[in-house]
Amino acid sequence: MPRRSWFLAAVLGLLMAAPGVLLFAQTAALEPTPQIYTCIDAKGRKLTSDRPIVACSDREQIILNPSGTVKARIGPVLTPYEQSQSEARLRAEQKERVRKDEERSLRRALLARYPNQAAHQKDRAEALAQVALVKQIATTRVTELLAERVNLSDEMAFYAKNPGKAPVKLQRQIKELSQTLAAQERFVVEQDNEVKRVNAHFDEELKRLESLWRAELSDEPVGTSR
Repeated sequence: MPRRSWFLAAVLGLLMAAPGVLLFAQTAALEPTPQIYTCIDAKGRKLTSDRPIVACSDREQIILNPSGTVKARIGPVLTPYEQSQSEARLRAEQKERVRKDEERSLRRALLARYPNQAAHQKDRAEALAQVALVKQIATTRVTELLAERVNLSDEMAFYAKNPGKAPVKLQRQIKELSQTLAAQERFVVEQDNEVKRVNAHFDEELKRLESLWRAELSDEPVGTSR
């Protein structure tokens, strides 16, 4: 066969075969990349498969690329109860992380507000002074009410033999004053209790601050010891 004819025949053959070659290339491109699943089962055997291994559904499986490199890891298949337990554990861990974050924020805020004991004592004194001022005002009010009661008692003395004949307005004033006086006296006593609460708060806070101050001086995390 002449060389020219042979060349044309070869080109024609390639053109006729091209659709098949293209189809094969497209099909190969669409085929999924093969994966290898491997795990160690409950009996300690190393298992390998081209799909998830049922015998290892309760444990981690590793997915390998054809080259042998790790592509991914899949965890065990959980029962509904195990799933709920896992979710509960995750929620508890998240809650604990939030608590620790809040604790760290509180420590930083305390140290920023009270860098030393003098600053803390100053705040205690101011808080106690505020309570003392409120008590003083309440005590003054009690004294005023007692004076009013004396005046009303003097008016009521005219009806000592027959209190029922006293004017309704006077009777109402005496009753209302007695109620107000009792409430004001309870309020004065409550200020004494408030002093105890303020001191208890600052005492507890001081204990915590002393621990934080020591940790700051020693560059040691709070709650640890050397």
